[in-house]
Amino acid sequence: MLMSKPQVLFIAGTHGNEINASWLINQWIKKPEIINVNDFEVVKVIGNPEALHNCKRYLDCDLNRSFREELLNDDQLALYEIERARELLLNFGPKGLNACQIAIDLHSTTSSMGTSIVVYGRRPADLAIASLLQSRIGFPIYLHEGDDNQKGFLVESWPCGLVIEIGPVPQGLLNAKVINQTKLALNIFLEELGKLNTKKAFFPDKIRVHRHVKSIDYPRTVDGEIEAFVHPSRQGSDWHPIENGAPLFLKSDGSVIRFEGSETFVPVFINEAAYMEKNIAMSFTKRETWEFSKDWESAIYSILSL
Repeated sequence: MLMSKPQVLFIAGTHGNEINASWLINQWIKKPEIINVNDFEVVKVIGNPEALHNCKRYLDCDLNRSFREELLNDDQLALYEIERARELLLNFGPKGLNACQIAIDLHSTTSSMGTSIVVYGRRPADLAIASLLQSRIGFPIYLHEGDDNQKGFLVESWPCGLVIEIGPVPQGLLNAKVINQTKLALNIFLEELGKLNTKKAFFPDKIRVHRHVKSIDYPRTVDGEIEAFVHPSRQGSDWHPIENGAPLFLKSDGSVIRFEGSETFVPVFINEAAYMEKNIAMSFTKRETWEFSKDWESAIYSILSL
């Protein structure tokens, strides 16, 4: 028995200088046949068109941190990205004019993240879809939680949603490999969604997640100036564990700042260009294996039947 067709929001250009997914989405709008949607109802949107036009991450504030209730409900805030967040929810939110149940936010990064999945918190439906993508092609999962400084992410405003993150690629540069990786990820997601819709999805017994623990800044002087850069042996080593004594940063005089800690962490988003303004040199995660929960399966099927 077929379920009702879910409506899925594919959004690119949430950050205007991440142009590869935006280019692909615009091509998909012009030529729907380039990606097979398996008869699903899909909505394709550029998240931050003005920032994309200017090839800037944002105009007034980070759109992907603008979906906090206190910001959305503050009538005094007339910042472009806040207004754009309200507009996206009005049109495509779960109670919007053209309501979508699932949101897939397409991003790129200057870090060596490969093709990876970012989920926010432990929403069961998000974990269900992430598990399908991981079991299909091995995408690593970054579980972002417990960071009070980083909130208001776009996909959290939909019943189910996740980020597909691809890199490395410089900001503002079209790259054939990144475009092809994005297209592949979209095709795999839509294929797995098709299996869900016919109840033929195969969920794994376990998933591997990289649970966010903390973010670290670059070493700084008392005046706040960066005094060391990411060590060459650490640069490009996203998803590779770091242990006590490993090189972490390098100063201009050649002296090495080493990682000190009794725990083994797995760094991600190493030296991400966009995070310089957030005082983040990299984030540390713990690699964990979780048993698949039937609650996750129930949650995604419940959303698909809305």
